[in-house]
Amino acid sequence: MTLNEYMELSYRMEIVPDKEEGGYAVTFPELPGCITCGETLELAVSNAEDAKKEWFMAALEEGQEILAPDVLNDYSGQFKLRIPKSLHHQLSEQSKREGISMNQYCLYLLSRNDTIHSQG
Repeated sequence: MTLNEYMELSYRMEIVPDKEEGGYAVTFPELPGCITCGETLELAVSNAEDAKKEWFMAALEEGQEILAPDVLNDYSGQFKLRIPKSLHHQLSEQSKREGISMNQYCLYLLSRNDTIHSQG
């Protein structure tokens, strides 16, 4: 598929108010690591489209497999994870230093690790 064909597919966009920093954080759960933000809802959505395009361009350039949205319908994008209190504390403090939610920070760490391992 081409970049334009991927851009026309309906990937799910999640928009979450960023209570700590203000504005909105936007992710495409089906596109690992595709995250952006904006001060207003309109800017966040506009930035999300740019981020999605850049994500597709990088994935195509690297020969990464891109799943169609309907392939992922069987997955909710959520799972429960129990971790030691000390790790919870470390993740919470680091996400505060980065100025993002702990959920966004953990998603970043998981995406980065997945990318490292997929490169082989």
